[in-house]
Amino acid sequence: MKSINIFIDGASRGNPGPSGIGIVFFDDSKKAVKKLFKFIGNATNNVAEYTALIYGVQEALIDKYENITINSDSELLTRQLRGEYKVKNENLKPFYEQFLHLSRGFNKIDVVSIHREQNKLADNLANKAIDSRIDSSLKIE
Repeated sequence: MKSINIFIDGASRGNPGPSGIGIVFFDDSKKAVKKLFKFIGNATNNVAEYTALIYGVQEALIDKYENITINSDSELLTRQLRGEYKVKNENLKPFYEQFLHLSRGFNKIDVVSIHREQNKLADNLANKAIDSRIDSSLKIE
């Protein structure tokens, strides 16, 4: 089974304000095998978190992973994805529904809540995206 650990983060300066996403794929030996970041315009922090999730899951589908582990320091996102919280915000519902749809492409998805300190690389990429506001295309390192 082809597996990957995906660390995601969304950042917003102003909430809402200029926002970016950062995504890092780590293999089983904890080596970063793919880094992505994107400026997403003005958004809330929660929208940025969900946008990072969707891009991360889509990229995992493109790369044909069968099992994924989503790692996020967003308590709201992780609890909503695990069904512990309902998605009440109308702006987040389409992202949540898209995640459910995309998740059908995997054998297994785990969602892990991590401390912010464990997510520094994805956080740095999300902030790098905000700093590079000029171009909103997805960047792969």
